[in-house]
Amino acid sequence: MTHPAVHPETPHVAVASACILGEGPVWDYRSDTLFWVDIKNPGIWRYHPDTKEHFRVDAPERIGFIALTPDQDVVIAGFKSGLARFNLKTGEVQPIVSPDSDKPNNRINDGHVGPDGAVYFGTMDDEEKEGSGAFWRWDGKELTQFHSGIIVTNGPAFSPDGQKLYATDTVDGTVYVLDVQGGRIGEPRPFVRFGEGWAHPDGMAVDAEGYIWVCHWGASRITRFAPDGSVERIVPVPTAQVTKCAFGGPDLTTLYITTAAIGHDPHIDPMAGHLFKVETGGIRGLQAHIFEG
Repeated sequence: MTHPAVHPETPHVAVASACILGEGPVWDYRSDTLFWVDIKNPGIWRYHPDTKEHFRVDAPERIGFIALTPDQDVVIAGFKSGLARFNLKTGEVQPIVSPDSDKPNNRINDGHVGPDGAVYFGTMDDEEKEGSGAFWRWDGKELTQFHSGIIVTNGPAFSPDGQKLYATDTVDGTVYVLDVQGGRIGEPRPFVRFGEGWAHPDGMAVDAEGYIWVCHWGASRITRFAPDGSVERIVPVPTAQVTKCAFGGPDLTTLYITTAAIGHDPHIDPMAGHLFKVETGGIRGLQAHIFEG
């Protein structure tokens, strides 16, 4: 029996952000900066590794993710109430669409821009009790739902060729894969089921080789899965609640990792909620797409 490799480097703190619920890292290759959010102390963080500068912009409500737009001062924000354009300099909010206006306890969680230029994201019960969450696609004109009945959604993320979409049901402990052809999204089928000691699958990133890096909420690690679902390597993370990762740096070979401090004693887990980074050893990520709609 072969055992998966343990990554040779341990991630270290890039920004001591102490987020209650850090999430959604996105590398903006145009400015060589990293964005991420704090969902429950609502805000958007931005970090420039070259200068070590970082700052935070308060958000007007809970925010699950941001996506890039052609205007570097404006992001698409996944607010609790729906998608909106959010101006980081002025604080102006321009609502776009509200997927769950009939479900006041729901909020948007994870999301990103797919290779087709549409925004893919999930909604969930903010109290994490009801299976009222679903995955959605917004192309600038039409809002469509493609996977529902989920308590906590995470992802989605795409394969490099755009023909497979990975979406996580965190409470069920399953990462699903869906085929995408001609704009049509197929039925979900299990890709990986988390076993004992793995805790819960959270956010993820796909690299240029088509391998999927899945964060473990509650298990202090990231696992890199091959496209066939086998475990290729494990990246230990020095805090328990690992939420999402993204590739950054000029050559997209630095893995940035968000974490959460919610429910954790800072004396026991002092690095909870910080932003981490680790070099991948030459494994490249995929460049973030920009929402043009």
